[in-house]
Formats: sequence, C-alpha cells, structure tokens
Amino acid sequence: MPALALPLRRALTALAAVALALSTALMPAAQARALAPVAAGAPPRPPAPASPDPSLQAHPLASAPAPLDNPLKGFARFYWPGSDENTGYPHSLMWSYFGLSEVMTDPADCSKYNWSILDNALNEIASYGNQAAVRFYLEYPGGSGSHPGNAIPHCFDGHVTYRTNTFWGTTSPDYDSPYLLGALKDFIAAFGARYDGDPRIGFIHLGLIGLWGEWHTWPFDTDTSGDTYPNFMPTDAHAAQIVQAYDNAFAKTKLEIRYPDSAAGAATNRDIGYHDDSFCYREGSPLAGVTLPRSLGGAGYAQLQRALDAGAENKWITDSMGGEVRPEIQSSAFASWPGGSGQVDDMKACIELEHTTWKINEGSQSYAPGDPNVAAAVRLMGYDLTVDNAYFTNTASGTANVGVRIRNNGVAPFYYPWTVTLGLKNGAGTVVKTFDTSWDLRTVMPLKIRAFTDWGKGPDPAYLDYGYPQYFQTGVNLSGVPSGSYQWVLRVKNPLEAVSANAKKLRFANATQGADGWLGLGAVTVGTGGGQDTTAPSAPSGLASPSRTANSVTLSWAASTDNVGVAGYRIYRGSTEAGTSQSTSFTDTGLNPATSYTYTVKAYDAAGNTSAASAPVTVVTLPSSTAGLVLDDFDGDPAYPSAARNDLGKWTGGNCFLNGGGSGAVSGGALSLRYDNCGWFGSDVNTDLSAYTYLVIRIKGAAGGEQAHFNVGLGGVTKVFGDFTLDGGGHPAITTAYQDIKIPMSANGVNRASPGQFAMGFWYGGSSTITIDSISFQ
Repeated sequence: MPALALPLRRALTALAAVALALSTALMPAAQARALAPVAAGAPPRPPAPASPDPSLQAHPLASAPAPLDNPLKGFARFYWPGSDENTGYPHSLMWSYFGLSEVMTDPADCSKYNWSILDNALNEIASYGNQAAVRFYLEYPGGSGSHPGNAIPHCFDGHVTYRTNTFWGTTSPDYDSPYLLGALKDFIAAFGARYDGDPRIGFIHLGLIGLWGEWHTWPFDTDTSGDTYPNFMPTDAHAAQIVQAYDNAFAKTKLEIRYPDSAAGAATNRDIGYHDDSFCYREGSPLAGVTLPRSLGGAGYAQLQRALDAGAENKWITDSMGGEVRPEIQSSAFASWPGGSGQVDDMKACIELEHTTWKINEGSQSYAPGDPNVAAAVRLMGYDLTVDNAYFTNTASGTANVGVRIRNNGVAPFYYPWTVTLGLKNGAGTVVKTFDTSWDLRTVMPLKIRAFTDWGKGPDPAYLDYGYPQYFQTGVNLSGVPSGSYQWVLRVKNPLEAVSANAKKLRFANATQGADGWLGLGAVTVGTGGGQDTTAPSAPSGLASPSRTANSVTLSWAASTDNVGVAGYRIYRGSTEAGTSQSTSFTDTGLNPATSYTYTVKAYDAAGNTSAASAPVTVVTLPSSTAGLVLDDFDGDPAYPSAARNDLGKWTGGNCFLNGGGSGAVSGGALSLRYDNCGWFGSDVNTDLSAYTYLVIRIKGAAGGEQAHFNVGLGGVTKVFGDFTLDGGGHPAITTAYQDIKIPMSANGVNRASPGQFAMGFWYGGSSTITIDSISFQ
C-alpha cells in the first residue's frame, strides 16, 4: 500500500463532504421545499410465527456472545494484493475499488471485457475465508494507490465528451452521453451475468457515476445557482437508467447506492440498499450529524434525513445498509460507546436507526481485539442470531420431527437464503448424517427496533417490538442410522465453502456453537427398532444434593444397570429437562437464590429405552444474602475456561493472556491473569443488581500497583480500575496480598438495573499478573 494513498483519500473525502454540506445548505428554496419530510413511519410487524410442536420436548440452549467475524457483517478492510487479510480486528469482509478501464481494456471495442483483475482479487480474498464488497468507478482523484485515477476506457475516446474537474484534477466524462450510457448498461449486464450470486461477493456498490463512483461531482454538480461551476452529473432520468440496469442484472447479490435520493430516488422501490460513506460523523459549527436526522441533531442533508424525506427509512427490512465509518473518526469511533463525543455522533443511535449491517473501517486494524465497546457495536450490527430452544423427542427412530426457535438481537436480518442443515454427531464428534432444510433465516427479524422521533412514538430512545423468535420445524428420515447416542447439530452453509476451505462459518450466539460451524442442539438416542433391545435401564437410586449455592445445585446418584449398558442420564427440574450427563453427577446452574427446586433423573440406553424416574429430591438454593451475589468464585465448578460458564450460569471467557492458552488459568480456587499489554476477560451478568450496592473484587497482584494496567466495564461504565471512586473518596490500589476492593456502583455511574457484562481490558502498557479470588455483588 503506498504510504500516501489512504491519507490522501481521507483528506479528499473530508473536503468533499464539507463541500456537499455547503451546497445543500445553499439549495434554492424550491428544491428545499421539495424535500419536505414524507417519512414512512413505524413498519407493521411481520406475521407471528407458528408455535412449537407440543409433542416435542423443549431443550433450552444457553446463549453466549457471537463471534466478531461472522460473515457478511461488521467491518470491511481495504484489499491490498499480497497482504495478510486476516490481521487486525476480526472481520469477514474486504473492500476494493476497480477502475472500469481495468476491465474494459480493448480501446476499439467496449463490448469486450477482461475480468482477470476482479477474479484475481476475489480469489485471493476468498482464500482467506472472506467475502468482497466492490465498486467500479470512472474517476478517482489521485488514484487509489493500486488503481488508476482516470479509469475512463479508451473505447470511449472520440465518442464521449470529456470535461476537466479543475477542483479535483480529474477527467469527467459526459454522463448524459448516449454512447456512455449504452456502454455502461452493457457492462452492467455482463457484470451481472458473470457474477450475480457469486459466493465470493457479498455486496456491490453501484458506483460508476461521479468522483470515486460516489454519485456526486462536487463542485461541478446540480447546484449551479451559488457558484460558477457547470453541472457534470447526469440527469435524474439518465442516472435512473443505471439504477435500473443494475437491478435487472443482479437478482441474487445485494446492491447498494450512495444516497436514498440518488437519481431522484430511483432505488426506493427496487432491491437496492444504501451506502453511507460518512457514517456517524459530525461536522460544521455548531456540529451537526451527517448520518442522524434533524430530530437528533443531524443536518438537513444527513443520510437518515434523506431516507426519511424519501419515505425509505425502513428499506433495511429487505436491503442491506453499508458504507464507511468516516475516516477522520475511525480511531476513536467507539471510545465513548454507546454514545459519541466531539465529531463522533451517537454511535449506537447511528447503528440502530440506520440498521447498519457493515461498514468499511480500515482504522479497525489498530483496535484492541478485546475492546468491549467495539465488540458490542459489531455484534449489534446486522444479524445476531441465537437459538433459544431446540425441540425434539429424546429418543427417535424412523421419521422424526426436529424444530428450533431462533431470535435476532441485531439490528437487521440476514439477507441471503443460505441453506440451514441439521445433522447427527456421534460420540467421536463425527457428523454421520445430514438433512438440508427449507428454513429461511431471512425471516428472522430483529426483536426490537429503535423508533425515529419523527414517528411520534415517544422521546428517544424508544424501542418498538418488531420481530419474533422464529420457529422452524422439519421432518427427517433416520433410516440407516445405527442405534446409539448422538447429538442433534445444526449449521448454516456459507456458499463460499465451495470455493475456499477457509470460508468463515455463520455461527450462532450460543454456548454450544462450535468453531466448525455446527451448533449443538442436545442429546438424542436413535433406535432402529426390530426388537433388538427393548429392556429399559433400572431407575437411578440415591438421588441427593451434596452441595448448593445461591445459584446452583449439584446432584449425585447411584448408577443404573442395563442388560446392554447405560448410555447416559437425563436430569429433570420439575418437568423440564435441565441437561444430560454421562456420569452420575450433574450441576444445574443459573438458578434463583432462596428458591425450591425438585429434581428427578432417568437413565437411557443406546437403543433409546428410558428408565422410570428416580425418587425426587427437593433442594432450596442458598439465599443471596449468604455471600452476596457471586458472579464467579473460581472454585472449579463450573470449570474455567472449558465450561465457559460463571457461577450465574452465564458465559465467561478471556483471550490474549500469557497463561491458560490465552484465557488465563484457574488454580487453587482463584483466576490468574498474566498479561503483557494485552488481555481481555469477560463474564456476563445480565441480572438486575438493584438490590446490591457494591461490586466486590477480591484481588492481589504479583508486584502491586497493577490498578493502572487494566480497565473494568460494567453497566455502561468503563474506567481504568484505579480511577473508580471508593467510599470516602479513595481509589483502588492493588497490593501483593488479597484484599476485597468494594466499588460503590451507583456512585460510579453503573447502571445496576442493566449491568450487561463485567469486562476487563489489559492494554495500558502494563506487564504483570493479577489473581482474582472472587467477583461478587453485595
């Protein structure tokens, strides 16, 4: 990458944006009146899904944070040939410009295309498991560093009038030329015929018109009343021909255009999304947003104001919203998450109201991999799918029904009809049988949407119910599957897998999600019938609870017997299956304090025979006042990090530490975190803490003074640990001996009603080891 390529691009983009703002501000009154808001308003909710089949048993699945490099969402980095494309912050998209002259290479014939430069880029991007977002252009001030500044094909010479954009130093073709329009429409048709549905491509920006293909030619633009520059843009009617050509050529691959009102809104009723190239930036004096609408401090020319004016603010329901985090703010865009500061507008509002799926963000290469603010933003973008429950009978043979209920906690649907496949995984971890389904993930809409204040639904932020947990069910034929114990599993096939073995898998926000793409749904016993084994195991005996906490119950029992062999045990909390075990013990987590629970256990064998229930045992969890609410005491139960569960039964984990394979290590009932300017530890709380006053961390350091080496985040507040304020006005100070550091939550701004995740980030230049005996709330 040439050293000046990106800084020049950023400077020019900034200048262009300021200029466009000025030109819009000086718009003639008649044009301004034409932009009177015509917002579409709150969208109606989609139809409610079918209810789960009552004949199937519900198997709840625990949630966990989704991976940050899920396909077709999050950040896109610039493609530079020959560079390692998986460095920096996790991502699954690569962005690239291409000059039209690099494909339309024959100087005498505009109907001949050499696609090698595009194919080479797509193949290299795919080899890293990523998908591409691309744009073709004709004029690019200064060039991109690897693509030409003047990309007008020579076959236009003598047929198309060329003008000089004296401000940018580019050659601008006559975009109204019939010859140019015909050549562009032929190119688009050939582009679509070759690449529509190509799994290497995720998104295509329409491009082709204007500077950088961004559909503006400032200052040589439509506003000629306030300057002496002629208009170099095509008429709306001619620009609409380009929009229509793209829509005709691409029925599968998602398209995006710069503005909702480009070509007089020609894309509004077509399958084309929008692409905000100045995402969540504030400019001018006083500062005004260029993404958020006027009602939230935005300028009249802001992207979402344009969408409201066009009645297109709900286009995200069917079409993707892409763009670029404004280059000037990329380094600090998420420092004040969920809000903003200075030139960074309210980032969460930008994502939620635009329903952002992806953004170019070259600056993300310098983000800390464990930054919780960035992670929260990326997970919110696009889809964030969790399987709440799987539905199936515990034993099955012949034809069996399997269902799942999926919810979307993101801001947008998944936009592609990727195949969802069920599978049976044996005890060795091998998937022995698969079943493709007709389930369509595009129907899993976000559960909540943020209302524009223009809709009159109350003060911002106001959230409306929109989507539902979507229920899917299918029948599968188990004939030919040997009798035995299996796991039902599910995966979504990324079509890129047919091209690259490294294709990144779509993964769910569940604790049982595997890196191989398969999501564990629960244990099932498959029996072939035929009278081979019809004898059930004996009922388990001696069910007892050797230990309990405020949030968990440990059970043990005597082994059952069977004529062939016991395959495992199913544990029931009341009538609900709490889990399965291959041994004679089980710990049920995520329980409420001071609450009575009744348990029974049933044994099953490989043929699907199930025993009678054991005698019940009733256990009352300890009251929370016994030791406050313990987030984690690191006593080995649940095991860290293998169980990925804290003492509340919720997700926990770490990365980038120098011990424990990156996760940190538990020894002697305490968590040791060894770090060298890198490390992140997180533990989900997601429990109302209003009854508790203090966050209590029992901690010591290897050298003392480590309070300046890391931050702690909880309930919307993130501070360097030593900057928290204690009772009496002091601040935490770590010593080489254990001490209970009690942080008053309300006094430090922690939202106790919605604490979210407890997180620690170690990227302040320190190198040491801290040891945490427990984390609790009192």
